[in-house]
Amino acid sequence: MNRHDIEALSTAERAQLEALLQGGTLGARTMKRAQILLMADGLAHTDEQIAAALPTSTSTIFRTRRRLVEGGVDHALSEKRRPGAKRLLNACQEATLVALACSTPPPGRCRWTLQLLAEHLVLMCDDLPAVSSDTVGRRLKEKKIKPWLKKMWCLRKINAEFIARMEDILELYAEAPDPRFPVVCFDESLKQLIDEVKAPRPVLPGHPAQQDYHYQRNGTAKILFFIDAHRPWREVMVTENRTRAEFALAMKKLVDDFYPDADKIRVVLDNLNTHNAASLYTTFPAAEARRIARRIEFHYTPKHASWLNMVEIEIGSLARQCLDRRIGDLHTLQREVAAWVKTRNSQGATINWLFDVKAARKKMARHYPKPSINQSKPLR
Repeated sequence: MNRHDIEALSTAERAQLEALLQGGTLGARTMKRAQILLMADGLAHTDEQIAAALPTSTSTIFRTRRRLVEGGVDHALSEKRRPGAKRLLNACQEATLVALACSTPPPGRCRWTLQLLAEHLVLMCDDLPAVSSDTVGRRLKEKKIKPWLKKMWCLRKINAEFIARMEDILELYAEAPDPRFPVVCFDESLKQLIDEVKAPRPVLPGHPAQQDYHYQRNGTAKILFFIDAHRPWREVMVTENRTRAEFALAMKKLVDDFYPDADKIRVVLDNLNTHNAASLYTTFPAAEARRIARRIEFHYTPKHASWLNMVEIEIGSLARQCLDRRIGDLHTLQREVAAWVKTRNSQGATINWLFDVKAARKKMARHYPKPSINQSKPLR
């Protein structure tokens, strides 16, 4: 193509290119071509001058000018589709990779990794001499498969009993606060007592804290947690064992010490075998057990739905803010937990529970059982 054969830009084409550059939404390659066309208009600049000003190569300038002559401004701004490299895995090999990633990992491995998948894929495909973990990762990304990712599933079998218990608890949370009928969430947690064998070194300028790998196990402690659903109050009891007696003593303390003026305390708790009125009767005389039981109304969460218990959120806060360290004895654990509770209560910390019955019926509508009675027909 002779340089003098190049057509000059029309007024409309020049205005189009200037508007594109001012818009600021072009890609870098498209913007470079637009600048080339404007500088080359009317043979105002040589290829060498344009290459030095932008900067770019004279071959790029030549190709852009040629595409202008062949198809106009739009053709010059675009580029041929780049085919890219040939896919390293054929359809059969990709199908094998998907089946492998969705299978159980080999003995001794808890999950598939990209490198492990690449090694096994080569072994399973005779026509595949080698494959990189990067190629395996790209193919899995296309299929939206993440064999190394595992999510916890809270909802298992949702039936009428599940729905009934869920709505019962959600209605308790939605009620207006009533000191005569408080709603208290209760649960238990385990803390392993681990003591230092060698004293750790504190943080120093330029040096992080240091902790010896060697430690000593001193058994476990049980944490019994109360939290009021409607006011900023929580209480934690740390005991040595988890028995019916500890649960019964916790309920007695709830009735006599924490809410002595309440008519009925609605307690939200899970289905642990000790969480029932029978524990009161195995711990106290019948008259005392009955006195405590009359003041308490148990509301059980559905099975496999502990997330409905508000206290689970607070136990998570306790674990992150206080228990995420080595604590070697029961007395230290009790002291540290008591300090956390005192600070938390003084801060007025509460849980902003947003999930209610209306939201449950909308979000879980497909799980609700279909009514067996047609309400439009009167009973006979």
